[in-house]
Amino acid sequence: MLGSTYICYWKEHPPMTYTPERVAVFTPHPDDAEIGTGGTIAKWIKAGAEVTIVCCTNGDKGSGDPKMTSAKLAAIRRKEQMAAAKVLGVKKVVFLPFRDGEIESTMATRGAFVRAIRRARPDIVMTTDPTRRTGYQHHDHRVTGQVAMDACFPYARDHLFFPEHKKLGLKPHKTRFIYFWATEEPDTWIDVAETLEMKIEALKRHASQISAQREVEFSQRMREMAKRSGEKKGYEAAEAFRVIEMRM
Repeated sequence: MLGSTYICYWKEHPPMTYTPERVAVFTPHPDDAEIGTGGTIAKWIKAGAEVTIVCCTNGDKGSGDPKMTSAKLAAIRRKEQMAAAKVLGVKKVVFLPFRDGEIESTMATRGAFVRAIRRARPDIVMTTDPTRRTGYQHHDHRVTGQVAMDACFPYARDHLFFPEHKKLGLKPHKTRFIYFWATEEPDTWIDVAETLEMKIEALKRHASQISAQREVEFSQRMREMAKRSGEKKGYEAAEAFRVIEMRM
């Protein structure tokens, strides 16, 4: 299939100092975006970027409380996600209609992702890396990463996919880069020393997942992870990504 081609003038893809104008973050559950890329989101917003968080499932199963119900938990986690986004400076959060553990790679799911991309018109899409081979990975993380990548290319690009979007005033869109977090093969590191504490404060808003007793332990773990990532590039703290440049 023929298509327009991006011409890359950068030796790195993209430079680690690059600031996009618009970003769409596809998070499998409430709190995953803050864990994977909260520092980068806050950094880019401070530099003028417009960030949309797309919450792909409602997280209605993530509780060990035997008295909790799915309906109650979904409402709690929605509020928590909004509060966390506010800490980072995110002004727009989109909630897709999928339940925890039930998102699948179907045309309906791809359509929902494409609709979000065509609305946000991002330079960068951020999501979980679906290709991890070691350790365990939640079903929703694998599916979200794969569907987000598929939605960028070719579905959001080509006008003959989901032509019903035209009635909503949505046009085809070409995303330039995909940033995968929680990757085993990072090639891009973002310095988040100045926004790491914002990331941690945002994560604390997810109180249903991080109890008050675990806050100190969890915060320290986030600092240690950022320190280890930063050491690879001489940063005090960093978040690491695998980046794909969409050339077509």
